[in-house]
This record gives sequence, structure tokens and C-alpha cells, in this order.
Amino acid sequence: MAKIVLGVGTSHTPMLNAPVTDWTRFIERDSTRDHLDKEGNPVTYEQLKALAGPAMEAQLEPGLLHSRHAAALAHVDMLGKTLREGRLDALIVVGDDQKELFQDSNMPSMLIYHGESIRNVPLKESGAPQWAKDASARYYEPAKPRDYPVDAALARHIIGNLVEDEFDLSIADQLPDGFGEGHAFGFVHNRLLNGTLIPVVPVFLNTYYPPNQPTPGRCYRLGQAIRAAVESFPGDARVGVLASGGLSHFTVNEEFDAQVVKALREKDAAALAALPRRQLNAGNSEIRNWICMAGAVDALSLKSLEYIPAYRTPAGTGTGLCFAVWE
Repeated sequence: MAKIVLGVGTSHTPMLNAPVTDWTRFIERDSTRDHLDKEGNPVTYEQLKALAGPAMEAQLEPGLLHSRHAAALAHVDMLGKTLREGRLDALIVVGDDQKELFQDSNMPSMLIYHGESIRNVPLKESGAPQWAKDASARYYEPAKPRDYPVDAALARHIIGNLVEDEFDLSIADQLPDGFGEGHAFGFVHNRLLNGTLIPVVPVFLNTYYPPNQPTPGRCYRLGQAIRAAVESFPGDARVGVLASGGLSHFTVNEEFDAQVVKALREKDAAALAALPRRQLNAGNSEIRNWICMAGAVDALSLKSLEYIPAYRTPAGTGTGLCFAVWE
């Protein structure tokens, strides 16, 4: 039978695509966007800054930024090497879509893509500053669209099994003309796999947009059901499962991230399912991808897990970076 042999969790923030000298430039965007505080309440940038206090300045010391940036990129390199050398026949990628493909007119809660390939297209022109465009561009093809292989047979098998398990799924087998996969999936193809062709099974979760975000418990059960489906797939395929995104952002919440990390280390499904949903909005919402992946790899052993609080402004905005491997 097929078997899940590898689990990977990775942050995918544009901070990982940018030089460390650009980390503090994110204030240009953070100072004007809407924010949530650590409890999930709407706040302004200035309110966040007041809550962070003067102690936050120490988190922006250049030497600390450089060491965290270097450590994060080393972990990205390690995850990429692990995937490329993992002898995988397929890679299930659990990610979210931030209105890159799906809009309010059609926002599936859970969707599995089962086309023969999935397209990645160059970054569309925008009014963003050049440094931001340079970071975003690294998720996408540099010059022309490219089609990446999908394990359509495995995807359709998983779909069928999940329907039998009473998961009400959306499905898709092609993308609209001119559109490509979003950044959660582009990070895997262009940063981690970096040219290595492993057929993927894209699993989209609506982590970001109320009112149909799946609950944490539902995400974990989905992962378990995916594992059961893989194990009933004919043949002896070696399958990996990857969670793309997270942890806390745009407001870094080390305490909340520590809860997530502890639950992952201890395989505490109940703790993951009980994470407060009001704290799983905006960037934090991508933790749902990790919860789903954790359900799928619950039979594997945790080999490594590293957490880096990557602050970038005096208001404590940034990303709780996390990188993990199960085998």
C-alpha cells in the first residue's frame, strides 16, 4: 500500500524571500494595514505599537535581525534538501488561497485540485514598492507560465475516500485562464523544490475568510482522513505531506505559537483542536494548514522543529517562523 513517509511544515512569508536589509522596510505596509492584537481584536498599527512598548526596539537590533534571517534561510535550505532527497512519489501540499484564485463569489472551505498539472504564472504588475514586488516575485515563475505535475490519480482517490468519510469537498481540475497557483503553493515549487519535479496534490483550506473557515478540529480530522486515503491507494508510493504558512502573523504572538509548538511536539490532537478560533484569523489562520498536516503525519516521529520570532517593526509585527520535519 502507499504510505505517508514524510511530513514538513514551513512558513512562507515574503520575509523569507527578502534580504534582511528589507525586513524593517515592511513598516511601509504594516503601518497602513488593518491589524489584530494577540487576542484577535481589531487594532491599528499605532495601538499595536503602544501595546508593544519600548522593549520591542531590542528585537530590531541589526545583529539580531541578521542572525534570525540567516537561521531562517538555513532552515528553508534544509527543508528543501529533505524534500528533494526524500524519494517521494507524490507530495500533498496543504495551503490557503488569499483571493489569488478564489473570491467571495466562490470561496470553498476545503478544495482538492485533481488536474493533470497546476500552473504557476509570473507575478502580476501592482502598485507595490519595488522591494515588496521583488520579494513576492520569488513565489512565481520569472518570465513565463509553467505547468507543474499533479498526481491526479492519487488526488481523485483521496477525493473519493473523503466523500465516503462524509467530507463535503469542493474540487477543481483546471485554473482560470491567466491565473496560477497562489503563493502558498508557489513557495513550495520555487523555493523548496527549486526545479525538482515531484507530483503534488494541492489541498486548499479557506483559512482566512469568514464565515466558512474550517474549525481546528475539522482540519485535524481532515488530515487523518487524508492519511487513511493514502494508505488505501494501490501500490507502494512514498508520499509526503507539507503544510505551507504560519505561524503567527502579522502580529507576532510568541505565547500562542508556543502553545501550537507544544501541541505539535506532543502530538496533542485535543490541544490543536481546542485552539481559540478568534486567534486563528488573518495571518495566524494559516496555523490550520499545520493542524491538517499534523493529523496526516500522526504516525510519524518528529525529527526537528525550529521556531524563530521574526519581528520587523516597533509594533511587534512580523512572523513567527516555524520549520519542522516528521519522518
